[in-house]
Amino acid sequence: MALRGFRDLLVWQRSRALAIDVYRFTGAAAFQQEWGLKGQLRRAAVSVPSNIAEGWARGYERESARFFVIARGSLAEVSTQADIAAAVGLLEASTAEAVQLECQELSAMLSRLIEVRSRRGIAGPDR
Repeated sequence: MALRGFRDLLVWQRSRALAIDVYRFTGAAAFQQEWGLKGQLRRAAVSVPSNIAEGWARGYERESARFFVIARGSLAEVSTQADIAAAVGLLEASTAEAVQLECQELSAMLSRLIEVRSRRGIAGPDR
């Protein structure tokens, strides 16, 4: 099956699901008075699928790779912030661990996407 757009990418689908999960757990009572970490976690999580979508839409190898690398950096932010949220008692340790594992897996998927895209030399948005 040919990819028709970024929504067909499993890495985009899973990162979107992660962002939705982040919104849900930061909406819990523990986060109600914690605006700083709550907002930062949400922004970083939303940044991942957003940068994947933008990179895909740009279509050109160098530009796409730059946005995929930014998305990978945002995953590191989400992982770090989930760790901090657990350390200060805002998030269950098991939830933080699940978020961190998902961030690691998504980061590996992005690394492969960057590698494949570069190797194939996809040059334009028409796929």
